[in-house]
Amino acid sequence: MRIAIFVVAISVAALAQTTAPNGDAKNGKKLFAADGCYQCHGYEAQGAAPTGPRLGPKPIAFAQFQKYVRQPTGQMPPYTVKSIPDKDLADIYAFVLSLPVPPAADSIPALK
Repeated sequence: MRIAIFVVAISVAALAQTTAPNGDAKNGKKLFAADGCYQCHGYEAQGAAPTGPRLGPKPIAFAQFQKYVRQPTGQMPPYTVKSIPDKDLADIYAFVLSLPVPPAADSIPALK
């Protein structure tokens, strides 16, 4: 009986982590720049050690992303719903999701 309950709990948690609201990646890219996200995370959300972590191209689950933006634990300032509405945050997340995975280093001739 315990195993069945555990499996159901994992399935619900996995669903919550993979479900993100629909967003507009094109608008998200504009908001990412307009809201200043690029200043710490770079224009392509690639991050930089001294300023902010990499966000894409494979971001954390939306629920975690939203929670961190609203209640960060590091040096990032909090962004309330008033400063970045949920719809805008969904668009920013869609932008980060849309970023292509860079090519493998061994596929770049200059790096061989």
